[in-house]
Amino acid sequence: MRPLRRAAATAAALVTSALVLTACGSPGAGGPDSAAGKVEGRVTFQTWNLKANFKKYFEGVISDFEEKYPGTKVTWVDQPAEGYPEKLSADAAGGTLPDVVNVSPDLAYPLARAGLALDLEKAAGKYRKEYLDGAWESHRMPGMTGVYAFPWYLNTGPMFYNKELFSKAGLDPRRPPTSYDQLFRDALTMARKSDRKIAMLAGTPSIEDFGRYGVRLMNARGTEFTFNEPAGVELLEHYKKLYAAGALDSQALTAQAESAGRKFQQQSVAMNPGSAHDLENFKKEAPGLYRHIGITDAVNNTGKANMYVQGLMVNAQSKVKPAAVAFAHFVTDRKNQMAFAKEVTIFPSTKGSLDDPYFTKEDGTDATRVRVAAAKSLKTAVNYTPVLLSDQMKTVLRNAVAKAVQGKQSPEAALDGAVAECNRLLKTA
Repeated sequence: MRPLRRAAATAAALVTSALVLTACGSPGAGGPDSAAGKVEGRVTFQTWNLKANFKKYFEGVISDFEEKYPGTKVTWVDQPAEGYPEKLSADAAGGTLPDVVNVSPDLAYPLARAGLALDLEKAAGKYRKEYLDGAWESHRMPGMTGVYAFPWYLNTGPMFYNKELFSKAGLDPRRPPTSYDQLFRDALTMARKSDRKIAMLAGTPSIEDFGRYGVRLMNARGTEFTFNEPAGVELLEHYKKLYAAGALDSQALTAQAESAGRKFQQQSVAMNPGSAHDLENFKKEAPGLYRHIGITDAVNNTGKANMYVQGLMVNAQSKVKPAAVAFAHFVTDRKNQMAFAKEVTIFPSTKGSLDDPYFTKEDGTDATRVRVAAAKSLKTAVNYTPVLLSDQMKTVLRNAVAKAVQGKQSPEAALDGAVAECNRLLKTA
């Protein structure tokens, strides 16, 4: 199963979007956004690296759909994770895009721009109330009206913290930071009380952190990045102070997720994002840390955690549009999403599902500790990362943050330069 974090797929999808647009025409080329008509015909359904581990589950869902709609037949195609964006672009250019396609928001964007993604707000708006607000909105594309995929499975990262390190610094381990102001205060306190031996964090802010801080990342039309606004500059000013005080790990400027995790495991960093898998590793590899693990939401000023989301897009040029919409909805309905969530550590995007005891009751195991914490935060979570932010743009931002944190450039100048370069890249994409 491919990870929910979007990583390299973003850049590949945006690079190939030019081919998609050239091959398929302008937005709306797929005809009217209508799914009216009899649910019948052969539906092609494409997923992304799911068949190896979940064949039985999907075959069951398909069988149930075909039984509910006797005039339908579903052909399931599963593509490997490697090269998936390029495969989508090639299918789009060749007119062989499946009827129902597994996409993340960044992969849906060029297809929606090309008129190949059905606007489900028009074609299937009656189902909108079934999904969490943030999940439904995650496939709304900048500069366009409408929503271009049914939200499917979700994830989010809880934050782990070391209760013992909090106590030694005179901080209340029962009250980890929930706002950035509290995080900055506590981080400076921890660095001071530990004589700079313990840092609160091991990484610099990413675009998600700017979003959680309350920074407006793009303008309303989705035509320009705006993360250099005063709130963005303010965030970097704080990180610059943390770095100077030893509250940000000395290797934070070059840290990867794996190295940050090791720092936390070695108990030289007090807070770090993670997953149920990490918690199991702590129990085996770092029992001293495991005894003092606390679990909380990632810090934010917005009241909303970050959401990683997958969706099911319907091909606007499908010849069996009513059946394709019906099937995409069927796969993402409450019953089938709930069943899938019990097969793997993901979360349903349907309203009410996260209130199920499976997501609210702990049984003393690591898996339920993390599952309950994550499910609680997902109810109001949003996808902060703009669909237009490519990996190249992420590198631009990361370099600007490093210069500002080290004092090589003012936070304002660093972000102004990053926004200018990202907007230049946006225009040439």
